[in-house]
Amino acid sequence: MPKEWKKPKLSAAEKAKAEAQARKTVARNKKAHHDYHIEDRYEAGISLTGTEVKALRMGRASLMEAWVEVEDGEVWLHRANIPQYSQGSWTNHAPTRKRKLLLHRREIEILAMKVQAKGYTIVPLELYFIGGRAKLEIALARGKQEWDKRQALREKQDNREALRAMREYAKRG
Repeated sequence: MPKEWKKPKLSAAEKAKAEAQARKTVARNKKAHHDYHIEDRYEAGISLTGTEVKALRMGRASLMEAWVEVEDGEVWLHRANIPQYSQGSWTNHAPTRKRKLLLHRREIEILAMKVQAKGYTIVPLELYFIGGRAKLEIALARGKQEWDKRQALREKQDNREALRAMREYAKRG
């Protein structure tokens, strides 16, 4: 019988590096999956000021009313709410200012082409830190009709009921 394999112990430096590379979510746009059919996802960097980064590290942000636009070959995030940093001074930022997103030129061209097609938009999904840098996950999406939303809710509820029934069956026998 073979001996059990033990995980190697990580040094303090390796633990710190792994922790720095971990994805720390700051804000999610929960309604995006309800309101849109998500097609393509992209990871974009964000151009931020110092007080915005500090406010994000405190875990304060909202993407509920935010949207993304392509203007003159640049991608901008509008109305994302990053509240003012509490210890900030006169250098504090405006909470809902428009912020530049950092993408490759080819990605910007693809997004611009597809957004010109009828019914497509770019929505922010999640704001997070990876390796100490703020990133925004954006998606190319098509808006759902009202009946699409009702159908999705019905499917979700049916799945939940089926799982509940299977759990009850497993408990009994």
